[in-house]
Amino acid sequence: MNKGKDKVKENEKEKVEFQVYNTMTRQKEVFKPKENGKVKMYVCGVTSYDFSHIGHARAYVAFDILYRYLKYLGYDVVYVRNFTDVDDKIIKRANELGEDPKALSGRYCQEFLKDMDDLHCLQPTHQPRVTDHMEQIKDMIAKIMANGCAYTIDGDVYFSVDSFPEYGRLSGRKLEDNRAGERVGVDSRKRNPADFALWKAAKPGEPSWESPWGPGRPGWHIECSAMSAYYLTHSFDIHGGGMDLTFPHHENEIAQSCAACRESNISYWMHNGFVNIDDEKMSKSLGNFFTIREVTRLYHPLALRYFLLGNHYRSPVNYSISQIEIASESVFYIYQTLHDSEEALSVFQQGAETATNVKGRVSPQAKEGITKLRSELETKLSDDLHTPTILNAALQEALRLMNSYLNMLKKKQQRQQHLTAFLSLTELLKEVKAILDVLGLLSSLTCAEVLQQFKERALKRAELTEEDVLHAIEERTLARKNKEFGRSDQIRTDLVAKGIALMDIGTETVWRPCVRPEQEQPAAPAQSNQSAAAVHEQPVAPFQQMQSAAAPQTEQPAVPPQ
Repeated sequence: MNKGKDKVKENEKEKVEFQVYNTMTRQKEVFKPKENGKVKMYVCGVTSYDFSHIGHARAYVAFDILYRYLKYLGYDVVYVRNFTDVDDKIIKRANELGEDPKALSGRYCQEFLKDMDDLHCLQPTHQPRVTDHMEQIKDMIAKIMANGCAYTIDGDVYFSVDSFPEYGRLSGRKLEDNRAGERVGVDSRKRNPADFALWKAAKPGEPSWESPWGPGRPGWHIECSAMSAYYLTHSFDIHGGGMDLTFPHHENEIAQSCAACRESNISYWMHNGFVNIDDEKMSKSLGNFFTIREVTRLYHPLALRYFLLGNHYRSPVNYSISQIEIASESVFYIYQTLHDSEEALSVFQQGAETATNVKGRVSPQAKEGITKLRSELETKLSDDLHTPTILNAALQEALRLMNSYLNMLKKKQQRQQHLTAFLSLTELLKEVKAILDVLGLLSSLTCAEVLQQFKERALKRAELTEEDVLHAIEERTLARKNKEFGRSDQIRTDLVAKGIALMDIGTETVWRPCVRPEQEQPAAPAQSNQSAAAVHEQPVAPFQQMQSAAAPQTEQPAVPPQ
């Protein structure tokens, strides 16, 4: 019987028509891999000279969702994401620190991987580094030169954009409008100011490798063409990256890849949108630059991931303290609901309430909620990975339904009703966890451990210790005992202002994180000029926070966000 249901489920999954937005064609297209059942995907990685910022988080969470959903749909996916571990920026930073460039780059590669693990991004199939693929890079440059599309000057090798008439088709830019000198200074020796370096002649004190054109190192663009061809061949399915890479990086990749191999072809070019900070473009010069590590020190990595998923991957994202606090509150609510459900189901089972002589079944409401949640996941993710609607609609409905069954289990009812609530909650819990797993929001830790991590970060934000909070609770208890209600209310208000909510449970008072009052109103959606690749719909704002006064108590099911 179960096998039949599984088969139906698989058949339904096959009917899902997955559409993605292709930057090359500027429209959504039904995804059709080159090889049936298999997907080859390349995403441009980081230049490892510093801690990664939230713009990187935006890109790699977006493509992690793509990776997860392709696997969910049953595809065998080969996912390649590279490291640029030799570059002008790396050399400059190493010289400033008096460190070996390779050692510095290697260290930041590891720091990046830690950030990705924290954000629940799955490990790609391959994570190649430029310095390990010099032979492939030199071979590709040699092919480009043999095909008459590149030239040498004093040990430098330049790609001739005039040799590729289709240059600009990805970005839609005309050749005469292109800016010269991306990542490098304008070189008067070039035949065309838009020509770009494939190989850079060695300079004193810089790392270099021998080549047919003399000692040197690769230009920035050639590395991705060479490594993607090595791991995925010249013809593969998806190439992704940030919208800022559309030109010149990806434009140059197309030109040099086609120059090296006429059969070079990538079916879908996908790009994620920018990150703004409080409605301004994120920039070190503006002082509004945040690394992933800076954010996750004060907010749980799942809160950052949730915040990013609350915006369509092609929309601009406006990062603000109010938005990340709301996201943090929302994830805390999810895990409080999961924890409460697990606890209630465990207690119910221990009470032998599931006796075999009592028949029960999952309620029609629970069945409908489960079906709707799964359908919403597949419908929205198949529509170019539209994650916001999943978070704001079906998932919230399922959580509210779980809390209703939690309440039923706590009330004195007939055993039949208890059993229906037990079975319904069991199935809902299983389905919600499955959906969270697809979204990368399901932790391998216990719910209690995740909730504790959220509380620890709340204490950091409040600049308090747990002992400070417990002492405040004692003071408040004493004030209430002495009928000093003004003092009691002030203690509670002061803690709420720092993001700590107190709940009275019988004769006991406990605490949990909450959104600070001054952070309750989310910033207005970022306004920006979007390229042809940008979506027309506005990003959906993350959930509104729970009000402190209505914060869930541990003996009550979690209250959904208002």
